[in-house]
Amino acid sequence: MRGKMRTMSPLRRLLLALAIPKAVLSAGSIEVDTSSILQEIHGFGFSQAFGRASEFEAASADLQKQALDLLFSTETGAGFSIIRNNIPSSVDSTIEPGSPGSPPDTPNYTWSGDDAGQVWFTKQAVLYGVSTIYANAWSAPGFMKTNGDEAAPGTSYSQMQISSDAAEAISLIPTLYQTVQDADLALNITCCDAIGWDGQETYTTALNAAGMDEYLNVITSHMYTSDATSAIDTGLPTWITEAGVETGDAPFTTTWHDSGAPNEGMLWASKLATGFIDANLSAYLFWEGFEIEETQSASHLVDVGSSGGAEGSGIFYAFSMWSRFIRPGAHRVETNGSVDDVATAAFVNADGSVVVVLTNGGDVAQTVQIGVSVQFTAADAWVTDNDHQIAETNATVSSGSVGVDVPARGVVTVKLT
Repeated sequence: MRGKMRTMSPLRRLLLALAIPKAVLSAGSIEVDTSSILQEIHGFGFSQAFGRASEFEAASADLQKQALDLLFSTETGAGFSIIRNNIPSSVDSTIEPGSPGSPPDTPNYTWSGDDAGQVWFTKQAVLYGVSTIYANAWSAPGFMKTNGDEAAPGTSYSQMQISSDAAEAISLIPTLYQTVQDADLALNITCCDAIGWDGQETYTTALNAAGMDEYLNVITSHMYTSDATSAIDTGLPTWITEAGVETGDAPFTTTWHDSGAPNEGMLWASKLATGFIDANLSAYLFWEGFEIEETQSASHLVDVGSSGGAEGSGIFYAFSMWSRFIRPGAHRVETNGSVDDVATAAFVNADGSVVVVLTNGGDVAQTVQIGVSVQFTAADAWVTDNDHQIAETNATVSSGSVGVDVPARGVVTVKLT
């Protein structure tokens, strides 16, 4: 992963060859500069941890298909490209429930072959083209910790239980790296899934000082105590690996925008724009994907609607305006110019298509003219707001630029091919 960021790829050479001088900008216009390449995009995703995969597997075949299509289809759904699995640590589910006696002794591994439905779920995701699987151990098994309890802090790795100087991670990472190398495993190592972005920034400062970027592939964080609003000082890609709605008074809802509540789609559209534009994210993962009749919580993207079929939340559609169109291996590129209240992010996919996401956080609709520094033959656009869900909308092509109307509190995604 680091190598891709430090060498000039065929895509980069193609974009440099096709670049032409920037157009003169007018009010309400932007110019996409495909020769100014920023971070690589690894994808968007979610988890089915802690039994949710089992519930998914137990659903009817029809409901399974509806939910899988919503989550993974690049034609009719969100096109998610990353899944996050749980590596269990409790005695009744870990593959190593008891101590072998000492580190050199042979462990006694036990495994159900099902992994709480995650085996089935992972196979389904792969059938849709998912190739990035992110796995977390929320803790080490209890026998590996000084307090003997997998659910409480102890002198061993446990998620969200390392000190602010990341000393525990720094002591482990080189050993873990060498173990992975010796086993010839095609794995990437990440750190540290802090509970908030500010905390991860502190961890990363310590990791940098200790030279840990030599061993790591990705810096990871959650967003519960602080959002990703500025770039972390690192040469590694950064991911949000868990995002959700913690408040108990914000249930699952299909609402796009009403009061700006934490369960509304438009709020998350703005979070995504800020994350990729201001924090230079390479991936963004929500907490859970599909749950069944758990509408008291907004921390999943798809539930069962009143008709009995799978139904996406407003947050689901916020993600879809990015994840369906911006594919793994894309690069964000610079844009010049501005439009009142509209956050603009542009990307070039590995196939050469250009995607522009326009997020209007204001109360007034905006007409945006998009100039692009490469030639294109077709322009398509989709809109999501209070009245539309990834609906086709008009894109007017004139003299090599594209004009679209972006509704108030809405998102328009433009794809040029």
